[in-house]
Order: sequence, then structure tokens, then C-alpha cells
Amino acid sequence: MIGNNKLAQIGDYQRAIIKAHLCSTGLTYDNLNKPIIAVVNTWNEVNPGHIPLRELAGYVKAGVKAAGGTPLEFNTIAICDGIAQGHKGMKYSLPSRELITDSVEAMIQGHGIFDGAVLLGSCDKIIPGLLMAAARLNIPSILLTGGPMINYIPPIEHKKDRKLFLAGKLEERDLVERTMHYYTGPGVCPFLGTANTMGIISEALGMSLPGSSLHPAISALRRQAAEEAGRQIVQLIQKKLTPDKILIREAFENAISVLLAVGGSLNSVLHLLAIAIEARVDLDISIFDKISRRVPLLANITPNGDAHTVIDFYRAGGVPALLKELLPLIHGDIITVSGKTVKENLHNAKILNNKIIHSLKKPLASTGSIAVLKGNLAPEGALVKVSSVSTRQRIFKGRACVFDCEEKALEASRSGSIDSGSIVVIRYEGPQGGPGMREMHRVTEILQHQENIAVITDGRFSGATTGLSVGYVSPEAADGGPIALVRNGDLIEINIPERRLQLLIDEKELKQRKAEVKALEKLTESKFLQLYAVSTTSAVSGAVRKKINREATKSE
Repeated sequence: MIGNNKLAQIGDYQRAIIKAHLCSTGLTYDNLNKPIIAVVNTWNEVNPGHIPLRELAGYVKAGVKAAGGTPLEFNTIAICDGIAQGHKGMKYSLPSRELITDSVEAMIQGHGIFDGAVLLGSCDKIIPGLLMAAARLNIPSILLTGGPMINYIPPIEHKKDRKLFLAGKLEERDLVERTMHYYTGPGVCPFLGTANTMGIISEALGMSLPGSSLHPAISALRRQAAEEAGRQIVQLIQKKLTPDKILIREAFENAISVLLAVGGSLNSVLHLLAIAIEARVDLDISIFDKISRRVPLLANITPNGDAHTVIDFYRAGGVPALLKELLPLIHGDIITVSGKTVKENLHNAKILNNKIIHSLKKPLASTGSIAVLKGNLAPEGALVKVSSVSTRQRIFKGRACVFDCEEKALEASRSGSIDSGSIVVIRYEGPQGGPGMREMHRVTEILQHQENIAVITDGRFSGATTGLSVGYVSPEAADGGPIALVRNGDLIEINIPERRLQLLIDEKELKQRKAEVKALEKLTESKFLQLYAVSTTSAVSGAVRKKINREATKSE
């Protein structure tokens, strides 16, 4: 609402000119005496998860108007990780998160007219980028996703088709046509990758309306959720319910508990750490391991199994049912964007299929899905998704097969030059070294077809990754981390039960190598990636922008 109480310091003349500019967009003078809502839309025609958002924005705006507000829509970017996989485009995916956050800040702060925001986003880096913006700006905000697509075939059938293609037994056209029965249309990919995980986490944080994160795309329920978000944002403004009252320490602990219970994507660790920084909540990577030891794995969703997708999870009761089952282990009395507490939101929730959402009494596993490993190879930490690792591989020793980039590892894998029992080390793929911290999904996907192989990287993994894959190793190679010191043939131990990642050579040899090794610098023509490389922090710090040392800058 643009009134005297808000912009009096600008003066009557300047306020009148601002209103004139806005009226020239088609608004009436009376529209400007209502709460003004930013409808932040990441719609585009490239990303399937974002196709529904153009229509949903219309329902949001209808809800805003019905509640007595004035909606104004603007857009920002949204990269599809599925399309960016396996080539240099993946270098841009994680850095785009910061671009999204900054662009939302620039539009909202630059115009200085907005009272609240409904944020529409669906996929991997987009949801966290929007949540970071909400925390940074601290105006009443609600996040709305586009929802998952409904698969027609089970995950195991889709995986068989991919294997046939990799074995040369299926033509490209046939693979595409068969895949269309799994990726059936607009919406988020149906497995529990980073996109659906972050939608679930937004609801667990209390930043999305109860039950809304997994309503299927292009459904009446999804449209109703959009209109309800529009109505509710006006209520949040009236109640002065800002993100700093929702994104508190307890909310992050709830979100971590849900992440671990559902078996979600490792990328979510990066994003929760980054959102916490914007929310000014002190969160350390160790909390994920601490909570993992007391929160069991309850959900059986691919890639943690081959039978069920997030649509099956949704039909089994979804996020509300999981949260209700977790109530003894989480904080039920904290406020959410519904205006109610977590516990109040769950009054009617229940598990509808206990083969997909298990009870605390009969969990799939007694501990959560993610472990934080440390040792001389990862002094600050590394992450592994325990729920996707077979029990026989959870203690693994192997000889290192070292590559300084993903492409060389892919080439070696395709040529069959990686022996069974090897640990494939892919380095200089971290936030600084990549630059951009690519996902190693294509490597892990191909290596799945070779027996008894593990992967260790300072890069990251797709939420769809399975097998013994240890990533996010910190410090990364480009930052002088010990992963830069590994040589072909070195013996490495991965011990998940004891949370250990160890290079089995003596300390004297390590020190000597450190004195001899010169960090590899990857050249890039991209000014954007150059800036990202010098400004980003490590994976265990959320890969966020470094704080500027103003005194050092002045002295330079």
C-alpha cells in the first residue's frame, strides 16, 4: 500500500509521481490504497517444472484481489537441472540460486512498494533461491510450487529403459518415447530429486501452505492452493507475520527431520545452510548428522527404492502425514504461513498407505537418510545419502582412480578402464574449482553398471543419484583441500557407520605432498563464473557468497 505513512520521507510530490507510473501500467488510483503483493514468477517455456506457473500466477492474483490486495507480477530465471546435466551448463545451475535471490531483492527493494510476496517456483535451485530472498527481505511471504507430474510407469521400468539405451539396445527415439510415460508432461519430475525435496522442505519450514507442496501439477487442487496462497498473503500482512517469525531455529530442525525421514536430496543440505544464513539462524553441518541419529527413515520413495514416486507418497498422505508421524520428534508449536502452528495444521492428517510412509514403530531404517563423514580426506565434512547405499557397501576400501574433472571420469568409465573395487575420485569440481559445483549424476549413473565402484568428489550429486557416492567434500581441491593430494592407487576407506572418510597414508607423506602440489586452475571465459569462483564459500558453508571485508577492500 502506497500511503503517507510508508513513504512520507519521500515527499508528497515524489509519492504522487510513483503512483502515476503505476497507474500507467493499468492500475487505478484506488488499487494503490490496498496491500501491494509481489507475485514473483519463475515461469518459462524451457523448464517443465515451471510450465504450470503462468496459469497458477493468475489464480494467485485472483486470490489476492478477493482478499482486498493488489497483485503485481514479475519474473526471474529458472534453469532445469535435467537439461543442464552432463555438459558445461551444469556449471551455471548452483550459481543461478544467488542470481535468483539477488534479482528478487533488486525488484522488491528497487521499487520499494511491496507489502508482501507470493513466490512461485518448482525446481532444484529455484525454490531455495526464492526462500533465501524471502528471508533476506523479511516481508510477509508464501512459497507456491508448480507440483509434480504424474508418472504412468513405475521408476524401475524407466530405469530399465535407460540401461537398455546405455547398452546400445534401444534407439534414441524409442528412449524418448518411452521416457514420456515417466516424464508425462508439465510439472516437477516424479522422483524424489532436489526439486520435490525442496518443495517438501518449504512446507516443513512453514513457508508453504499445509499439504500444498505435492498437489499434482495441472490439477484442481493445485489451482485452489494458488488462489488460497493469494488470499493468505493478505492475511499475513494484516497479522504482520514475517519470515523471521517463521524461519527460526526450530523450523530448520523440523525441515532437517523431514529431509532425513523422507530420504531427500543431499543438495538440500547446501540449501538449508544457505537459507539459514539469510534468516540469521546459526546452523552447522553437524546438526544434520546429529538429527540423523535420532530420526529414522520412514518414506519409501525412489531413488531410495524402485517402486514408488512422490505421487505415491502424496496419495499415502504426503507431507502432513509424515509430519504428524514425526510430531514426537519435532517442534509442533511453532507458527507457519497458515497462521496456525505445525501441530494445528495436522489435525486431519493421517497415513493412508503404511508401505510407503512407515510408522516410527516400524521404520525403514533406524536412522535418517544422510550422514556427515569426516577424516583426513574431508576435515570439514562430506555427505553421503545412506538410504541409497547397499548395506554391504557401507564399509568400503578401495584404490583411488583420480580425475581432475567429470569429463575425464566419464571417458574412463565408457572405455571400461575403471576396475571393480576402485574408488573414483573426481576433484576440482567444487564451488570454486568447477567453478559452479556441477552434479556428477551422469558419472554415477554410468558407473552403476559396473560392480563394486564408489565415487568421491568435491562436486555434488543429483537427488536421483544412487550407490556409494560421497560428495560435497570440504575443503575442496581448489581451496587446498586434502582431496587435491590423492594419487592413483592410494588406498581410501569409506566407513559410514563410524562416519569416517580416510586417505590411508601416513601424515608425513600427506605433508610432503601438500608442499609439492600446486592447485589446478580451470580457465573459463564466463565472467559470471569467474565472479562466482572468487566470491563463493565452501559446500559446508552452503556455497553462499563470501562476506565482504570492507577494511581489506579499502586498503586495496
